[in-house]
Amino acid sequence: MPTLHPDQIRNFIVQTCQALGSEAREAELVADQLVEANLAGHDSHGVGMLPSYVDGVVNGRLTVNSHPTVVVDSGALLTLDGNAGYGQVNGYEAMSMGMERAAEHGVAVVGLRNSYHIGRIGHWAEQCAAGGYASLHLVNVIGHPPLVAAYGGAEARFGTNPFCAAVPGRDGRPGFLLDMATSIIAGGKARVAANKGVKVPPNTIIDVDGNLTDDPNAFWYTDPTGKRGGALVAFGDHKGSGLAIMCELLSAALLGGETAHPKNARDGRIINSMLSIIINPAATGEAERFFDEIELFREFVLDSRLRSDCDQILVPGQPEQIARTERVEGFDVDPVTMDQLRSSASRAGLAEGDIAALIGEA
Repeated sequence: MPTLHPDQIRNFIVQTCQALGSEAREAELVADQLVEANLAGHDSHGVGMLPSYVDGVVNGRLTVNSHPTVVVDSGALLTLDGNAGYGQVNGYEAMSMGMERAAEHGVAVVGLRNSYHIGRIGHWAEQCAAGGYASLHLVNVIGHPPLVAAYGGAEARFGTNPFCAAVPGRDGRPGFLLDMATSIIAGGKARVAANKGVKVPPNTIIDVDGNLTDDPNAFWYTDPTGKRGGALVAFGDHKGSGLAIMCELLSAALLGGETAHPKNARDGRIINSMLSIIINPAATGEAERFFDEIELFREFVLDSRLRSDCDQILVPGQPEQIARTERVEGFDVDPVTMDQLRSSASRAGLAEGDIAALIGEA
């Protein structure tokens, strides 16, 4: 399985995006977020997403060199329209505006609607945490058929609708970062598993007959008419299903965005809406105590006997820290994804010789 150095694949993505017409800064933001997702251990939201972006640009569904526009400005509350532009640009600029407002008002509520795929949500929480802000993020996804079944159902009714929350540590040290899909596994993880020819965890997918399975190909099943038949399972039974529904309504409907209801367009795009609440700890007057409690609570949580079937205790954000340490010199990309990357770069207009020089020959 090929191993790619972060700088190598980052340069490849930048050049592919620029071949599609992106300005340098846009291409860099896209490349940085995709590579950072792989480095954090989230291959489902990493470089394997590039082919879908290329397809979006080529088919006119993803707008290059676009920026979010302000729809509502009520001081501490902003609603932005992403204009179907790159989510990496929309997310970065939305969080930057939100932190500016939180510095002024103590808190900011930022609604971003109609953005192309905004990628790994933890990336935006990390941007806020790096600026010293705590944040919460609720997300929905539309533009393609739903992916996840409601509790008790056998047909998909909403997306993987991520929930994310993060608190910063003192002086730039890691705080806590919780970033999760409301399905047991993300749709991208089913894609990665199918590409690798491996199973997913048991009972995470519902097949076309309504049975639970570990076969990732069951998720991608389509009948002769082209209708999708598989679905992902929400985590925690009714709890994950309920949280996904609240993400759908708070991140989209509340902001004037669209939900996964079939009355809204399903044209093959990956459109996200995200509600972010950004909090300035300094505005509470208790910032130092807050940072003290973070460290004390971390120590308390980790100072426990291990469960008999576990060899370590993990707190939110720790898996990403471990992955970054392990992958600092590079990460593996399966052959199917490599072929998809080469094909997408060729489709974007890169010459075969340039592609081979960037990521090697097939």
